[in-house]
Amino acid sequence: MREVMTKSMARNIFYGGSLFFLLIFLGLTYQSRQYIINTSTNAETLTESVAAGKRVWEKKACINCHTILGEGAYFAPELGNVMTRWGVNDDPEAAFDTLKGWMEAQPSGIEGRRQMPQFNLSDEEIRNLSNFLLWTNTIDTQGWPPNDAG
Repeated sequence: MREVMTKSMARNIFYGGSLFFLLIFLGLTYQSRQYIINTSTNAETLTESVAAGKRVWEKKACINCHTILGEGAYFAPELGNVMTRWGVNDDPEAAFDTLKGWMEAQPSGIEGRRQMPQFNLSDEEIRNLSNFLLWTNTIDTQGWPPNDAG
């Protein structure tokens, strides 16, 4: 190799290196996208009730206080794994009953404690929200949240 690099040699190194790293970047992006599509979201179990529960979640702006899978406000507990924490993730009817009891008991009125407002949800809305939280509990989050309480 010559001691002095010519302009054309420098240009070839630049373009070759740029192309090399662009191909690596595109390959890793494709691999990451395929991994996410194939493993994280449990799309085959999506039902109309789960979608309706997501609409309740959005309409009542639950994300303004709660996090779900790490996204949202940190005022109230993480809800992505709430059904596991309550021990009802295998029984949809128990999940509905537990969530209904919790929602109807709010606000608790305990002095000095954060209070959840009373949303006056119908049984159907609570069932849909329960199904949404059950579905969210099945997503492969790759170890997130890092602790049980979120």
